[in-house]
Amino acid sequence: MVILAIGGVGKPVRALDPGENETWVTVEQFERVLDTVAGREDVSLTFDDGNSSDVEIALPRLVERDLTAEFFPLAGRIGQRGFLDADGLRELVEAGMSIGSHGWEHRDWRRLDDRNARRELETAPKLLADLSGKPVRAYAPPFGAYDRRVLSRLRRFGATRVYTTEGGAASRDGWLRPRIEVLHDVDQEWIDSVLGEREGLYRRAGRLMARVARLARF
Repeated sequence: MVILAIGGVGKPVRALDPGENETWVTVEQFERVLDTVAGREDVSLTFDDGNSSDVEIALPRLVERDLTAEFFPLAGRIGQRGFLDADGLRELVEAGMSIGSHGWEHRDWRRLDDRNARRELETAPKLLADLSGKPVRAYAPPFGAYDRRVLSRLRRFGATRVYTTEGGAASRDGWLRPRIEVLHDVDQEWIDSVLGEREGLYRRAGRLMARVARLARF
């Protein structure tokens, strides 16, 4: 299957971090992606960071098309301007969406000491679970960055799924799942290249999946 990773949708209502504009798309671009995905069982949608656009823009358009998605907010930014608040988290869950963890802040998990690792990998999902009313056991590392140490820690903290941004096809039953980022310049040509020729995508992803599987063994 193909898993798409989406950042923000529409016009940001907050100052973006350096380079973050690369992962924001217009409403029109977003709707074009959704119209291509609707009705397909081989494509999944995920959203990173917990932007307020998740509820204000993405959610109603997902519901209109009978689509579900998995959302990965930053626990430390819940309630801040431009981000989801507790009500927004519960609204996503009530609409049939799933909640995972993107950590507490937007930090590279490969560079965490033990104290900060506990906050990013244990405290963050616990807060999200408390606010949303649902267990949080799926993770999406910021920047898609991970190594063997990160994976070992995630297993220790009870991760059931880990989503990266390496691109390529993913196994439905995989613990480590590569995603394809939807970037600011997405157009119909890109959509067709990623979602139109599925067999070609799967063939191109073969070597990547083998490498990911090797990294996951320890």
